[in-house]
Amino acid sequence: MSTTTTISRVGDYVGQTVMLQGWLYNKRSSGKIQFLQVRDGTGLIQCVAVKAEVGEDIFETCASLTQESSLRVTGTVRADDRAPNGYEITVQNVEAVQIAEEYPITLKEHGVDFLLDHRHLWIRVPRQRALLRVRAEVERAVMAFLDGDGFTRIDPPILTPSSCEDTTELFQTKYFDQEAFLTQSGQMYMEAVAMSLGKVYSAGPAFRAEKSKTRRHLIEFWMIEPEMAYYEHEDNLRVQEQLVSHVVNHVLNECEEELHTLGRDIDKLKKVPGTFPRMSYDEGIKWLQKHDFDIKWGDDFGAPHETALSAQFDQPLFIERYPTAIKAFYMQPDPNRPEVALCADMLAPEGYGEIVGGSQRIHDYNLMKERFEQHNLPQDTYAWYLDLRKFGSVPHSGFGLGLERTIAWITGIEHIREAIAFPRMLYRLYP
Repeated sequence: MSTTTTISRVGDYVGQTVMLQGWLYNKRSSGKIQFLQVRDGTGLIQCVAVKAEVGEDIFETCASLTQESSLRVTGTVRADDRAPNGYEITVQNVEAVQIAEEYPITLKEHGVDFLLDHRHLWIRVPRQRALLRVRAEVERAVMAFLDGDGFTRIDPPILTPSSCEDTTELFQTKYFDQEAFLTQSGQMYMEAVAMSLGKVYSAGPAFRAEKSKTRRHLIEFWMIEPEMAYYEHEDNLRVQEQLVSHVVNHVLNECEEELHTLGRDIDKLKKVPGTFPRMSYDEGIKWLQKHDFDIKWGDDFGAPHETALSAQFDQPLFIERYPTAIKAFYMQPDPNRPEVALCADMLAPEGYGEIVGGSQRIHDYNLMKERFEQHNLPQDTYAWYLDLRKFGSVPHSGFGLGLERTIAWITGIEHIREAIAFPRMLYRLYP
């Protein structure tokens, strides 16, 4: 009798007979021996079929298998120090579940467009499987940290009547006889629920109709958005710092094999957890001007500016207190210097740009009403948000962590498109 198990668990069955269910990644033959590289989603293992031991029929079944054919392999687990995962399977039986047609993604180089057209198949290769596993562990770590710190997860709507930022970057749709938008952020709804539950967060997709083709941008991306009642600017930065440190530590502990597959320099990641450096917007402007960047106070930072500033540090860098005029209407001004906001962007090292953006929110009714008027915000769609400042308003803060940018940085990949299973970009909606 055999035990059905996974490749990741074969070490528990050395000397025993097991059944693996998976797919053929690759194979080679030396005449009377077939070497099958089998994957099952948890790992990759070599299965050795010797013709004299398995018989003609089973040996022919092995020979008939094509790349990505699905199969069940029964055999004895054997420890082997030369094997990548330390084990091999001595084959007793092979059952072909389905013989795959000629597979379009072979073990050679392919162009990016070709691979993205075949993304539904590309995700099977070891590198892409490693990225998807790291993504899953990043999500697990984020939620474990927030859940363990007293946050409650809330799911805000994706269809909204208004935007929390620039409406020119919203996807518009019809909601029966009304105009509606795909959400850019669940922040406003999280603010409302924070007044009920204290500390809350959302984890879900966001959409931005920004016609950008850079390696940092996606049209559809995922955001983690905590909001916290009675938390001010310093409290907000502390939570962000602790969260990102926890996530990096978790990935280092749980994804060593995946990081190795990706060729990630883990020594760089080991320097991350701890207290992150800070720089004010003013200091950033002065540094950039000193280093011959054409920028003046009041300009926003672009990718080259962020890369140059963050390159000075091994850890993520907080840039805080940006000019109020270039930030969102809801950000609390510094009471000692109203021309700047109590906000911060967290810039990842190694040129990956902003991974977290957050601020203390305006809690004063009169100031928020004034901002509504300055920004010509329609009262009919934003009245509920203004209401939050009329009924028990308190100082509160929040932030948004971009999941794909964070994953791209942690894994060291060149382009954000590989940080999500099916990327949506400016000219790509398929598959």
